[in-house]
Amino acid sequence: MVEYGREFKVQAAEELALLPGGSVIAEMLSDYAVMREQARVCDGSRAWR
Repeated sequence: MVEYGREFKVQAAEELALLPGGSVIAEMLSDYAVMREQARVCDGSRAWR
């Protein structure tokens, strides 16, 4: 999984704020964030086996 640096995340947040309300891209990014968290949890559970 790619880890993003602080500056990269700040730029992404600024660009996201420029999108119009109800943007499909914003919804997709939200879904992606959920998938990243799920992958992080799965990866952590495998480390304990």
